[in-house]
Parts: sequence; structure tokens; C-alpha cells
Amino acid sequence: MILQDKTILIANISGKRSTGWAIAQSLANQGAKVAYTYQNERLGNEVKKLFEPLDAIDVGECDVTSDDDIDKLFDRLGNNVDALDGLIHTPAFAKEEDLAGSFVDTSRDGFQLALDISCFSLVALCKRALPLLEVRGGAVIALTYIGGERAVKNYNVMGVAKAALESSIRYLAADLGPKNIRVNAISAGPMRTLAARGIKDFMSMYEGAKDKTPLKRNIKTSEVGDTTSFLCSSLASGITGEIIHVDAGYHAIGV
Repeated sequence: MILQDKTILIANISGKRSTGWAIAQSLANQGAKVAYTYQNERLGNEVKKLFEPLDAIDVGECDVTSDDDIDKLFDRLGNNVDALDGLIHTPAFAKEEDLAGSFVDTSRDGFQLALDISCFSLVALCKRALPLLEVRGGAVIALTYIGGERAVKNYNVMGVAKAALESSIRYLAADLGPKNIRVNAISAGPMRTLAARGIKDFMSMYEGAKDKTPLKRNIKTSEVGDTTSFLCSSLASGITGEIIHVDAGYHAIGV
């Protein structure tokens, strides 16, 4: 198992249909001790039941738009572990009305909200995680999508947020590399997750994508999970500042 004796935090799990849960299962299968957080008590009830078989560390609720919440999260985590080998960033959100229609109609507060939750939260989490991550060195992984590279219909402000996230990956890699902390992102193809429901006409996007990929299929959340496990392991010790595409090759085709 490539993650034996490693402790990895996932923020924030939203349920069994989330990519975060697929990642948690892969990490655990590879021997990692998984710590997890969730946005609120309502989601927490379901998430706790999911994690019961994994002997995971429940570090409670965390609103990633709140510095106070993030501070409390890492205080709680520090009471359970002496070091952290990985931080997985999954939060992403935009208002439903900003994921349809024209990007030019994005509201100011909608723009700020999407960038705060989907991008700045990574920076805030990394800053607070540093004392635990630099003990042994480690890996930071975030999730992105090709809408950060290209204009994708109805992705709108989330595409801009993902572009900012991908740029942040490079700057964080430069900042944290001297501390032996690697920072990468996984650009996943469309998946039938809870988060995807908020995108208008998502199923049309999902069904259309598989015929355009070199592998002629859509990806599974477990493939994102396994790539995350690889990036957290010593097998990826020379990789940082990268956006790894797990999309059945879609990004390589001129469509």
C-alpha cells in the first residue's frame, strides 16, 4: 500500500456521490489514515455514517469562508495528529443563477462568493495546515475542470474560479516547495456527482463528452480517487505545480 502510515485531510466531504468520498475510499485502500470535515451539521450526519467503516478522524464542521472556522479545524486536528502528509481541497460553489445564461450577467456578490469558496479557501487552508504539513513534507491536491482553461457553456463564473485556482496551484507550489510540500491539481472530466447537478444542461454535457474523448467513455470518480492517492505518495515525489488531466483524454482533442 503506497500510503501506509500517512495521515491525509479531506476538506469538505458533501456525501456519497461526491468526488471527495471517492478520494477518501482510495486513500484508505492505500493505507492512509483519513481525516475529514464537512460544511455543516446537516451534511455531517450522512458523512459520518459513510466514514464509520474507515476508522477515520472526524474533525467536524468547517465553513471555508471563515478564518475562525479554519483555525478551529486545525486546532482540533492538531489534538489528534502530530503531522499531516496530505491536504485534499474539494470545496467549490457558485450561485445557481450564475451557472446558466451569460457570464456577463454574473453578479458582483456571486463572483466574490465563487472565488472565495472555490479558490481562496485553498490558500487559507494551506496557510493553516503548514505547521502540520512541514513536519514530514507532504502533498496538497485540489480539484479543477477544463472550464478553467476553455470557455464551457453554463460553467461561467466557476470557470473563472477554476482558472484562479489553477494559477494558485503554481504560486503555492513555488512557495511551499522549499518545505518539501508538493502542490498539484486534478482536472477531472464530467462526472455524475452532487455538485454537477447545479450546472444547467449538465447531462447533455456529460453524454456529449464521452463520444469526443480518445477513450470513448466518461471517467469514474474512483479514477480521480486513485490519481489522488498516487499524487499523495512517494511515487509522485518529483511532481509539483501540475494540472493533471483525468478526463479520458478530452483535453488533448481539438473540440
